[in-house]
Amino acid sequence: MKRPRYLLAACALVWAAAGSACHQGDPDALWKIVHQRCVPDQQQHGNPAPCALVDLAHGEEQGYAVLKDRNGPTQFLLIPTAPLSGIESPALLAADAPPYFAEAWGARSFVERAAQRSLPREAIGLAINSRYGRSQNQLHIHIDCLKPEVREALHAHLGEVGEHWALLDVPLAGRRYRAMRISEAAFDRANPFALLADAPAGMARHTLVVAGAIFEDQTPGFILLDDSADLWRLDRGHGEDLQSHSCS
Repeated sequence: MKRPRYLLAACALVWAAAGSACHQGDPDALWKIVHQRCVPDQQQHGNPAPCALVDLAHGEEQGYAVLKDRNGPTQFLLIPTAPLSGIESPALLAADAPPYFAEAWGARSFVERAAQRSLPREAIGLAINSRYGRSQNQLHIHIDCLKPEVREALHAHLGEVGEHWALLDVPLAGRRYRAMRISEAAFDRANPFALLADAPAGMARHTLVVAGAIFEDQTPGFILLDDSADLWRLDRGHGEDLQSHSCS
Protein backbone atom coordinates (compact mmCIF):
# COMPACT_ATOMS: atom_id res chain seq x y z
CA MET A 1 0.00 0.00 0.00
CA LYS A 2 1.41 3.39 -0.98
CA ARG A 3 1.78 5.93 1.80
CA PRO A 4 0.66 9.52 1.01
CA ARG A 5 3.61 11.81 0.47
CA TYR A 6 2.42 14.24 3.13
CA LEU A 7 2.31 11.37 5.63
CA LEU A 8 5.83 10.32 4.74
CA ALA A 9 7.02 13.90 5.21
CA ALA A 10 5.25 14.19 8.55
CA CYS A 11 6.74 10.94 9.78
CA ALA A 12 10.20 12.02 8.69
CA LEU A 13 9.82 15.25 10.69
CA VAL A 14 8.67 13.36 13.76
CA TRP A 15 11.59 10.93 13.34
CA ALA A 16 14.03 13.82 13.11
CA ALA A 17 12.51 15.48 16.18
CA ALA A 18 12.67 12.26 18.17
CA GLY A 19 16.32 11.82 17.28
CA SER A 20 17.39 15.40 17.89
CA ALA A 21 17.14 15.10 21.67
CA CYS A 22 19.63 12.25 21.57
CA HIS A 23 22.11 14.01 19.28
CA GLN A 24 22.75 17.16 21.27
CA GLY A 25 26.30 17.92 22.36
CA ASP A 26 29.58 16.75 20.87
CA PRO A 27 29.12 13.45 18.96
CA ASP A 28 32.86 12.79 19.33
CA ALA A 29 32.98 13.36 23.10
CA LEU A 30 33.58 9.70 24.01
CA TRP A 31 36.35 9.31 21.45
CA LYS A 32 38.08 12.45 22.73
CA ILE A 33 37.89 11.30 26.35
CA VAL A 34 39.31 7.86 25.56
CA HIS A 35 41.84 8.81 22.86
CA GLN A 36 43.07 12.12 24.26
CA ARG A 37 42.91 11.44 28.00
CA CYS A 38 42.40 7.85 29.17
CA VAL A 39 44.81 6.12 26.80
CA PRO A 40 47.65 8.68 27.21
CA ASP A 41 47.21 8.65 30.99
CA GLN A 42 47.40 4.86 31.03
CA GLN A 43 50.44 4.76 28.77
CA GLN A 44 52.35 7.56 30.49
CA HIS A 45 51.32 7.20 34.12
CA GLY A 46 49.70 3.78 34.50
CA ASN A 47 46.50 5.54 35.50
CA PRO A 48 43.41 5.27 33.25
CA ALA A 49 41.69 8.38 34.62
CA PRO A 50 39.15 9.66 33.85
CA CYS A 51 38.28 6.11 32.75
CA ALA A 52 37.89 3.33 35.29
CA LEU A 53 39.97 0.94 33.18
CA VAL A 54 42.07 0.94 30.03
CA ASP A 55 43.16 -2.46 28.67
CA LEU A 56 45.92 -2.25 26.05
CA ALA A 57 47.29 -5.77 26.55
CA HIS A 58 46.89 -6.45 22.82
CA GLY A 59 47.55 -2.92 21.59
CA GLU A 60 45.27 0.02 20.87
CA GLU A 61 43.69 -1.68 17.84
CA GLN A 62 42.43 -4.48 20.09
CA GLY A 63 42.06 -2.55 23.33
CA TYR A 64 39.16 -1.03 25.20
CA ALA A 65 38.34 1.39 27.98
CA VAL A 66 35.63 1.34 30.63
CA LEU A 67 34.18 4.74 31.51
CA LYS A 68 31.56 5.79 34.06
CA ASP A 69 28.64 7.29 32.16
CA ARG A 70 27.36 10.62 33.46
CA ASN A 71 23.77 9.32 33.38
CA GLY A 72 22.70 7.19 36.32
CA PRO A 73 24.66 6.08 39.38
CA THR A 74 25.59 2.62 38.07
CA GLN A 75 25.95 2.93 34.29
CA PHE A 76 29.32 2.25 32.68
CA LEU A 77 30.40 2.18 29.03
CA LEU A 78 32.85 -0.12 27.28
CA ILE A 79 34.56 1.83 24.49
CA PRO A 80 37.09 0.42 22.00
CA THR A 81 40.40 2.25 21.85
CA ALA A 82 40.37 1.81 18.07
CA PRO A 83 38.10 4.14 16.06
CA LEU A 84 34.83 2.29 15.33
CA SER A 85 31.70 4.19 14.45
CA GLY A 86 29.11 1.78 15.83
CA ILE A 87 27.21 -1.45 15.33
CA GLU A 88 27.50 -1.10 11.55
CA SER A 89 31.34 -1.11 11.58
CA PRO A 90 32.54 -3.94 9.28
CA ALA A 91 35.56 -4.54 11.54
CA LEU A 92 33.21 -5.98 14.19
CA LEU A 93 32.55 -8.97 11.92
CA ALA A 94 36.22 -9.81 11.33
CA ALA A 95 37.46 -13.19 12.52
CA ASP A 96 39.93 -11.49 14.86
CA ALA A 97 37.51 -8.87 16.18
CA PRO A 98 37.99 -8.29 19.92
CA PRO A 99 35.31 -9.87 22.14
CA TYR A 100 33.83 -6.54 23.17
CA PHE A 101 30.61 -8.01 24.58
CA ALA A 102 32.50 -10.59 26.63
CA GLU A 103 34.76 -7.84 27.98
CA ALA A 104 31.70 -5.70 28.74
CA TRP A 105 30.20 -8.58 30.69
CA GLY A 106 33.40 -8.85 32.69
CA ALA A 107 33.20 -5.12 33.40
CA ARG A 108 29.86 -5.58 35.21
CA SER A 109 31.98 -5.61 38.36
CA PHE A 110 32.13 -1.82 38.08
CA VAL A 111 28.32 -1.71 38.16
CA GLU A 112 28.33 -3.86 41.29
CA ARG A 113 30.86 -1.60 42.97
CA ALA A 114 28.74 1.43 42.17
CA ALA A 115 25.64 -0.36 43.47
CA GLN A 116 27.66 -1.42 46.55
CA ARG A 117 26.45 -5.01 46.38
CA SER A 118 26.68 -8.13 44.27
CA LEU A 119 23.99 -8.49 41.61
CA PRO A 120 22.46 -11.64 40.10
CA ARG A 121 23.43 -12.19 36.47
CA GLU A 122 19.77 -11.82 35.43
CA ALA A 123 19.84 -8.23 36.67
CA ILE A 124 22.57 -7.09 34.26
CA GLY A 125 22.18 -6.12 30.61
CA LEU A 126 24.57 -4.92 27.91
CA ALA A 127 23.19 -2.69 25.18
CA ILE A 128 24.40 -1.09 21.96
CA ASN A 129 22.05 1.28 20.16
CA SER A 130 21.44 1.57 16.44
CA ARG A 131 22.97 4.32 14.36
CA TYR A 132 19.65 6.15 14.61
CA GLY A 133 19.38 5.80 18.38
CA ARG A 134 22.85 6.80 19.50
CA SER A 135 24.40 10.15 20.36
CA GLN A 136 28.08 9.30 19.75
CA ASN A 137 30.18 8.44 16.70
CA GLN A 138 32.35 5.99 18.66
CA LEU A 139 31.09 2.48 19.39
CA HIS A 140 30.15 1.98 23.03
CA ILE A 141 28.34 -0.72 24.97
CA HIS A 142 26.12 0.33 27.87
CA ILE A 143 26.61 -1.80 31.00
CA ASP A 144 23.92 -1.50 33.66
CA CYS A 145 20.95 -3.13 35.37
CA LEU A 146 17.91 -4.12 33.38
CA LYS A 147 14.55 -2.60 34.22
CA PRO A 148 12.77 -4.88 36.72
CA GLU A 149 9.80 -5.34 34.37
CA VAL A 150 12.13 -6.39 31.53
CA ARG A 151 13.90 -8.87 33.77
CA GLU A 152 10.54 -10.31 34.92
CA ALA A 153 9.22 -10.58 31.35
CA LEU A 154 12.33 -12.42 30.18
CA HIS A 155 12.10 -14.83 33.09
CA ALA A 156 8.39 -15.48 32.46
CA HIS A 157 8.97 -16.16 28.75
CA LEU A 158 12.29 -17.97 29.08
CA GLY A 159 10.81 -21.19 27.64
CA GLU A 160 10.02 -19.37 24.38
CA VAL A 161 13.63 -18.36 23.78
CA GLY A 162 15.46 -20.92 21.65
CA GLU A 163 18.85 -21.20 20.01
CA HIS A 164 17.77 -19.32 16.88
CA TRP A 165 16.34 -15.85 16.41
CA ALA A 166 12.56 -15.69 16.90
CA LEU A 167 10.13 -12.91 17.78
CA LEU A 168 9.54 -12.76 21.52
CA ASP A 169 5.86 -13.02 22.40
CA VAL A 170 5.92 -10.09 24.81
CA PRO A 171 6.83 -6.42 24.34
CA LEU A 172 9.85 -5.07 26.20
CA ALA A 173 9.70 -1.37 27.07
CA GLY A 174 6.98 -1.04 24.44
CA ARG A 175 8.94 -2.70 21.61
CA ARG A 176 8.94 -6.15 20.07
CA TYR A 177 12.31 -7.87 20.09
CA ARG A 178 13.70 -10.97 18.46
CA ALA A 179 15.43 -13.22 20.95
CA MET A 180 17.80 -16.17 21.08
CA ARG A 181 19.69 -17.91 23.86
CA ILE A 182 23.35 -18.75 24.13
CA SER A 183 25.25 -20.63 26.82
CA GLU A 184 27.96 -18.95 28.85
CA ALA A 185 30.62 -21.23 27.32
CA ALA A 186 29.48 -20.48 23.77
CA PHE A 187 29.25 -16.76 24.52
CA ASP A 188 32.93 -16.66 25.42
CA ARG A 189 33.73 -17.96 21.92
CA ALA A 190 30.95 -16.30 19.92
CA ASN A 191 30.72 -12.83 18.43
CA PRO A 192 27.20 -11.45 19.08
CA PHE A 193 27.67 -8.99 16.22
CA ALA A 194 28.24 -11.89 13.83
CA LEU A 195 25.16 -13.68 15.16
CA LEU A 196 23.17 -10.60 14.13
CA ALA A 197 24.85 -10.12 10.77
CA ASP A 198 22.15 -12.04 8.86
CA ALA A 199 19.45 -9.73 10.24
CA PRO A 200 16.76 -8.72 7.74
CA ALA A 201 17.76 -5.04 7.86
CA GLY A 202 21.22 -3.52 7.52
CA MET A 203 23.33 -3.58 10.68
CA ALA A 204 23.12 0.20 11.11
CA ARG A 205 19.42 -0.07 11.92
CA HIS A 206 19.82 -2.71 14.59
CA THR A 207 20.17 -2.51 18.33
CA LEU A 208 21.57 -5.44 20.28
CA VAL A 209 21.03 -6.23 23.95
CA VAL A 210 22.64 -9.06 25.90
CA ALA A 211 20.82 -10.01 29.09
CA GLY A 212 22.26 -12.33 31.71
CA ALA A 213 20.15 -15.44 32.30
CA ILE A 214 19.86 -18.67 34.26
CA PHE A 215 18.24 -21.32 32.09
CA GLU A 216 15.74 -23.99 33.11
CA ASP A 217 18.46 -26.51 33.97
CA GLN A 218 20.13 -23.87 36.18
CA THR A 219 23.04 -23.37 33.77
CA PRO A 220 24.21 -19.78 33.23
CA GLY A 221 23.86 -18.11 29.86
CA PHE A 222 22.54 -15.12 28.02
CA ILE A 223 19.50 -13.94 26.11
CA LEU A 224 20.35 -11.91 23.00
CA LEU A 225 17.71 -9.35 22.01
CA ASP A 226 17.45 -7.58 18.65
CA ASP A 227 15.25 -4.74 17.44
CA SER A 228 15.62 -2.53 14.37
CA ALA A 229 14.92 1.13 13.80
CA ASP A 230 11.63 1.67 12.00
CA LEU A 231 10.33 5.02 10.73
CA TRP A 232 6.68 4.03 10.84
CA ARG A 233 6.83 2.78 14.41
CA LEU A 234 8.97 5.75 15.53
CA ASP A 235 11.44 3.16 16.79
CA ARG A 236 15.03 4.42 16.81
CA GLY A 237 16.52 1.05 17.71
CA HIS A 238 17.37 2.13 21.24
CA GLY A 239 18.04 -1.06 23.21
CA GLU A 240 19.33 1.05 26.07
CA ASP A 241 15.63 1.58 26.91
CA LEU A 242 15.67 -1.89 28.48
CA GLN A 243 18.12 -0.71 31.12
CA SER A 244 17.11 1.12 34.29
CA HIS A 245 20.35 3.09 34.81
CA SER A 246 19.69 2.57 38.48
CA CYS A 247 20.21 -0.73 40.30
CA SER A 248 17.71 0.16 43.02
